[in-house]
Amino acid sequence: MILTCEQMRLSEERLFASGVEVEPLMDRAGKGVADVVSQFCPLPGHAHVFVGKGHNGGDALVAAGHLRERGWMVGLHLVEEDPGQLSALTAKKLAQFREREQEISPPLSHGFEGQIVIDGLLGIGAVGPLRGVYTAQACEINRIRSEMHALTFAIDIPTGLDGDSGVPVENAVVADVTVTMAQVKTGLIADSAINHVGRLAVVPLDEISPIDGDSLAEVLVPRFLGEKLAQRKYDSHKTMVGRVGVIAGSRGFTGAAQLCAEGALRAGAGLVTLFAEESIYAVLASAAIPEVMVKPVADYRAVAGENLDVIAIGPGLGQARSAEVVDLVREDSRPMVVDADALNSLAAAGVEDVLKDSAGPRLLTPHPGEMARLWPKIRGDRRRTAEETTSRVPGVTLLLKGARTVIAAADRPTAFNTTGHPGMASGGMGDVLTGVCAGLMGQGISGYDAACLGAWLSGRGAELAICEGGGSVESVSAVDVLLSLGSAFQELRRGCY
Repeated sequence: MILTCEQMRLSEERLFASGVEVEPLMDRAGKGVADVVSQFCPLPGHAHVFVGKGHNGGDALVAAGHLRERGWMVGLHLVEEDPGQLSALTAKKLAQFREREQEISPPLSHGFEGQIVIDGLLGIGAVGPLRGVYTAQACEINRIRSEMHALTFAIDIPTGLDGDSGVPVENAVVADVTVTMAQVKTGLIADSAINHVGRLAVVPLDEISPIDGDSLAEVLVPRFLGEKLAQRKYDSHKTMVGRVGVIAGSRGFTGAAQLCAEGALRAGAGLVTLFAEESIYAVLASAAIPEVMVKPVADYRAVAGENLDVIAIGPGLGQARSAEVVDLVREDSRPMVVDADALNSLAAAGVEDVLKDSAGPRLLTPHPGEMARLWPKIRGDRRRTAEETTSRVPGVTLLLKGARTVIAAADRPTAFNTTGHPGMASGGMGDVLTGVCAGLMGQGISGYDAACLGAWLSGRGAELAICEGGGSVESVSAVDVLLSLGSAFQELRRGCY
C-alpha cells in the first residue's frame, strides 16, 4: 500500500493516541537504517551523519550509534548545536550518543572501505523550498557525495523532495538509497523522484496500521515477496520444476540467446531447450552451457509440438521471421514471456489484435523504446502507461523495465521494483530477466508473480555483484547478475532489504 504524507501522519497520530510510545519505534527505525547501511556496505568506513531538529534527526542518531558499535567512524553534522532547540526525543538521542562515545574504542585499523552520508535533516512533514542552514547542509551532503564518492542514505525521504508529488526543490538531497519507514509515500515512486530517491528500502513498523492509502499499488519487498516462492518437495525431479523453451538469437546476436537460457536455468528451471535457427545452430550448440539443450528449428511454429511448460521468445531474434513469431504468440496455449524483437514483431502486426486473440497467458517485458513502438499513443507517467496498457489487453501482464520497473496486470496491484542500480544500463540485462521470469513461470508461478520476483532478483543480483563480488557500477555485466542470482534467492528468503 502507498500512502500520502497526510495519511501517514494520521496513522502515526492514531497509534500514539492509543498509548504507544514514540521512542521504541525510533529505536527500531534507527537500527533499521544501520542494517540497510550494513547490507550495502558490509565493511565499516566513515559515516557523515546529518542531524535535523525533529524525529528524522533522532532516527539518524540511533543509526549513528549502531554504526559506531559496528566499527564505523562517525562524524555528526548538527543543524542545531543547542540541544534545547531539538525535539525532546532527538535531544535525548544526542545525549545518549555522546554518553556512549567514551565507552566504544576506536577501530584499530584506519583502512576504511569508503564513506557514506546519512541524511537525517528533514522528514515527510517538511514542505516548500529549503532555507538557511538546511540549504547549506543539503548542499554539503551533495558535495560529499559528488567529490568524495560517498554513498548517500536518506532517512524516510531525501531532504527537499516533496513527499506527495515527488518533485524536488532546488538543492534537494540526491540519495543513492532511501530508507523509508513503515509505508512507502506517494512521492517516492513518482517518475520525477527517481534520481533523488535511488534504491528504496522499507523498514517495517507493523504497529503503524495505515489509514486509507492506495491499495492498488505496492512496492516489492522481500518480507512479502518471498511468500511467492514455494519450497520444493524433497522428491522433486527435473520434469516437475519446469520445461522451458527459449526462442532467441540470430546472426550477430547469439549472446542474447545464451544469457536468456542460462537465466531460466539459474532461476530453477528443470530443463531448458534453446531453439535456434539453422544458420546459428552450430554456434549456439558449441557456446551454450552444458546444461542447456540446443535444437535446430526450420520454423519457429514447430515449437508448438514440443513438450514445454513455458516459452521465452524474442532476445536477439531479429525481424526476418516475424510472421512465425506473431503466429506462435497468438496461437500457442502455453504461458509465454515476450521480449525484445518479438515485441517489435507484435508492434508491426498490431499488438492489441494479436494479444486479444492469444491462446495463453502472456508476460510482456518491454523497455521504454519498445513500449513506445507497441503503444505509441499512450502517454503519461510510467504507472499510468502500464495500467492503461493492461486495461486494453486483459490477461496480459506488463513488466515495463527502467530505473523503477513497473509490473501491471488488470486484476492485480501495480507493483514497483525496489532493487537495482545504474550499472544495469548495459546490454544483456533484459535477456537475463526474460530467462529468469520464464524459469519461474515454468515452476507454476503466475506471470505477474514471476515478473515481480524476476525484477527483484535480477536487481538484487546486480547489487550483490558490487557489495559482495567486488564489482562497480561501471563493471557489472549481465553475466555477473547470472552468477549472483543464487545469493539473491537466499536473501529473498531471509528477508533482507
